[in-house]
Formats: sequence, structure tokens, C-alpha cells
Amino acid sequence: MITFPKPDVEQFLRTFSIADFAVSPDEKHLVFSTNLSGKYNLWGMDLPNSFPYPLTSIDQSCQGLIYDKKSRFIIAGFDQDGNENTQFYGVPLNGGTMKEIVNHENTRNFMPKLSNDSKKLYYTTSRGNPSFLNSYCLDLESGQERLVLEGKDAATYLFGFSPDEETLLYYKHFANTYTLLYAKKGNEDILLTPPTEKQHTVNDGVFISDSMIYLLTDYDSDFTYLASYNLETNKFCKVKELENESFTAITYSKENQLLYITSQKGVEDQLYEINLQNENWRNIPVPCSVINKLEVAASGTLYLFGMSATKPHNIYKNTGDEWVSLTKYTVPGVDSNELVEPDIITYPSFDGREIESLFFRAKKENDNGEVIFWPHGGPQAAERKFFRASFQFFLNNGYSIFAPNFRGSTGYGLEFMKMVEGDWGNGPRLDNVAGLDWLIDQGHAQKGNILLMGGSFGGYMALLLHGRHADYFKAVVDIFGPSNLFSFINSVPEDWKPVMDQWVGNPEKDKEKLIEYSPITYLESMIKPMLVIQGANDPRVVKEESDQIVQALKDKGRDVDYMLLENEGHGFSKKENEIAVYQKILSFLNRFTAVTEKV
Repeated sequence: MITFPKPDVEQFLRTFSIADFAVSPDEKHLVFSTNLSGKYNLWGMDLPNSFPYPLTSIDQSCQGLIYDKKSRFIIAGFDQDGNENTQFYGVPLNGGTMKEIVNHENTRNFMPKLSNDSKKLYYTTSRGNPSFLNSYCLDLESGQERLVLEGKDAATYLFGFSPDEETLLYYKHFANTYTLLYAKKGNEDILLTPPTEKQHTVNDGVFISDSMIYLLTDYDSDFTYLASYNLETNKFCKVKELENESFTAITYSKENQLLYITSQKGVEDQLYEINLQNENWRNIPVPCSVINKLEVAASGTLYLFGMSATKPHNIYKNTGDEWVSLTKYTVPGVDSNELVEPDIITYPSFDGREIESLFFRAKKENDNGEVIFWPHGGPQAAERKFFRASFQFFLNNGYSIFAPNFRGSTGYGLEFMKMVEGDWGNGPRLDNVAGLDWLIDQGHAQKGNILLMGGSFGGYMALLLHGRHADYFKAVVDIFGPSNLFSFINSVPEDWKPVMDQWVGNPEKDKEKLIEYSPITYLESMIKPMLVIQGANDPRVVKEESDQIVQALKDKGRDVDYMLLENEGHGFSKKENEIAVYQKILSFLNRFTAVTEKV
């Protein structure tokens, strides 16, 4: 009998991803953005076949993907090497050259929508109004466009329109915990939640007729629920609420008069169907833990894009009670039994509040006794049961991973989510410290022997925990984390700046607090070896954030390594970069594992 060696650790990083997908109205074609070639491009499938073929070769990730209503072409948005200056192109389905549709240098474009006859493209753009954004309607035949919505007071996004295209749906983003939805009919702007001084959010909304809108909101509630608004009677009505669940996305099937709602409950998602004729409500089992996107065809067929902790991104089709996987992404050459499901645990924080966390424990045969503490990004996001190739990579190398959903995380109500606002460096930091203490008290780690790693806000938190609680750690990895809140506030994209006072703080009014919360304040205490990763084109956490902390630490003679990726932004869009980064991190972490074993 032939025996085979264990999978090479790099195979875990060879897992491919899907960023977005769309299904043609006639259901004969499906397109998805994937890094199947090592870099992101659009790939197509002729349904019901599921063998993919490339549609583009520009090696750029896609933001915004929609079909022409007659299934003739695709509108797709692409940026350049992660700079997030998305431009829109027309992509033919049967070969040919992509055509520029919207292309204005150094502008950010969002949320393309085609008119019912596919002759007009609606979109939101930073062009001419970088702070609050404008929305235009572009005639695809004449090339003429007109302003349909001017942003004021807050970043303003065109969200959709009524079936007769007479009423626009748009939302204003005052903060991640304060978003309002409006209907615009002629010169009238109608707020779709009752007036109140209390901040709340509207996550999603959809027209089911020219006068009836269903929306997801947490108005006068801690968790997001389903509501309706009648434009004829101006009546707002709560329709359905579930305890400790937040509804996150809504899709309408006009032909079947069904609403489909995605719901977040802690670290997992649920899917519900509502029959608007008889108000029946049912839960639909799904083949994944996290739902990234749902599309409903005219036939009633559901198409879902999702993942789980041990299942990479895949696209599924449902025609009854059975889901069929249209894509077959797995960890190449690795049996699913080699992958690790997380335990869901809770621990009490400094003020008694329960913090839910995911604890990935390396399998016994791989376990090297090391624990990576992972504060997630966002911060108004959450660590959930989604697939991270990097996690499975580290787990297979023997490293367990602890990932807490500290205050500010989504999925635990509006009040909990707001707790990070203006308090980046206090409550969330102490929640993380309580998580570290829990690991130590439970015997999973020893103080001073924990590895610390995070990206984005998680990178910021890694820096701050290093600066204020260095005695817990032996090495630290920062992946594009803000190091100085003053320079961070000043350098974010223009449409982010109006929310910074509430989200992070005001540089003048909150000067002392921002000094206290900035990792760069604590250089003297940052004594542990560090690895810093940064994308040169990152528009969210710019290169200067990593440059300044690395240089300051080097000036003090500290052990710090810096890896700069010239063709990446806020993440890794190119497989060779992703592999290089995590191999670099593994090599860095292994330095300290070897030291521990010798001692």
C-alpha cells in the first residue's frame, strides 16, 4: 500500500476565493469574481454546466457586478491594485473587449444599478462631491448623464428605485450606527423611519410596489427587524422581529411575492422566507455558516454565496429543499478532517459583560502549545464562522487561535456596537485583556508567552495591546493597522471623514483621549519583536501609518521587520502576495516557538 506524506502547509494558502457573483435574468449564465488564476478576474459558467471559463484577464478585483436585464452583457467595477478607485466597465458575455462606461481618474464609484430597460446606469460617485457623494443617471446610448441626487450633510448613496423608476431610494451614512433611509419622489424627500433624536440604522430596503417599501431597521430597538413603509399613507409599521438576531439583507421575489431575509445571530447567519400573501414565515436551512450574498431568480430559484469555518467560499443553487454547489472550492489536496472547527465560548469582561469568542484549537497531533490572540478588524464587524485560509494554515502548523468579539462587534445589538465609538482604546482593549486573562486562567496559555496578531482595527489593537500590555506577549504581528489616530483621521478617504468625530474622535475636542488611545504614544513599552505588513496602495489605513511606527521603533533599536506590498491595498488581492505574507508570518512566529522549546 502506498503511503502519502501530510499535505504541504502551503496547500492551505492555495485555497481560492470568490469575491462576488451574479446570475443572468434568464438563468443561462453565472459570472463570479475569483482568484482562480492567482489574481482576481471575472469567470463565467453556462448553466446548468458548472465548468468555469475566464471572461477578463485584467487581474483586478471586482466591486459591483450586475447583469443587463436581457442577459446580453455585464456591468462590473474594477479598481487598480487595491486603491479602491472603482471604475465601471461593460463586459460582453460572448467574447470581445471590455468597454469603459464610467472612468474618472482618482474617483470612487459605488453601487451600479441598471434601469428596467438597461438603457440607463445609476451610480454613486465621489466626483465633484468627495465628502458627501453625488448620484448620476447615465444614458448608455447617448453617453449623457444627469445628476439625480446631491449628497449633503452625510455620505449619500443611491440604493434603488421603484418599479416605475419615479421614486429613488437612498440612504445617508452619518455613522456605522446611524444610517437613515429616504425615498425621493420629485422634490420630496421622505424619511422612512419615524423622526427621533435617538440614533438608529437602516441596513437594507426594497420596493415591492411603487408605493410599498420593506426595510430592515433597529429604530426603537436594539436588534434589526423587518418593517414596512407605505408612501401613500406615510405609515411605518414593524413587521417581524426575532430575539437577539439582527436582519442584515433583504431580497424580493416579485413573481412569487416572497421576501428573503438574511439574519446575523452571533457568529452564524440564518435565512428566512416570508410569504407576503399569507404572512407565513419559515427558516430555510443553508449549506454554510455565513451568507455573503443571495440572489433570487424570476423562477424562484435561490442562488447563495457563502462559507463556513471549514468550507471556503462557494456558490450554491436551491430549487427546493436541496442545495447544489455550483463551485467546488476546497482546500486543495487537504481532507476536510484536517480542518478545524472553532469552539464558541464566552468569558466575563472587566465590567461583567459577557464576550463571545471563537477558539480554534490546533489538533492534538499538530499542537505546538502556542496560542495566537487575534483581535478582529472593523471594529464594527465581527469574527464569525467564515473561512480563513490563514487560520487553517496556522492551525495545521500547530498554532491555536483565540478571536474575541469585543464591544463594538456586530451581531450583538446596536448598543453593543456603539460601545467602540469614541472609545477605541479603552473598553475594547479591556475586553481583549479579559480574554487574555481567560486564556491564562483556563490553562490554555502562560502570561508572557502569547503571540499577538491582527489586521486593520485588529492591527491597531495589536499595536495598542503591545504598547500597554507587553507583559502578556512574546511577539506581535501588525497587518495594516493605524498607529497614530491623529494621522489616521486625517488620511482616510474623504467620504469617511464626516463620520470620524463620532467613530474615532475629534482631533481638537478629544485631543487628550486620542493621544491616550494612539499606539504610537507607547513606543517605550513596545519591547517585543514585531512584524509589520502594509499595502502601499491602501486608501483606508495609508502606508504612513505603518511607516511611522516602524521607523520610530527602529530608531529605538527595537526588533521590527517590515514587509511592504507595492501592488496591494487594504488586503491581499493577489495569491502570490497572500502566500508570501503568511509564509513570512509563519517564519516570524516559528522563531519564538523554537526559543520556547529550547528553554
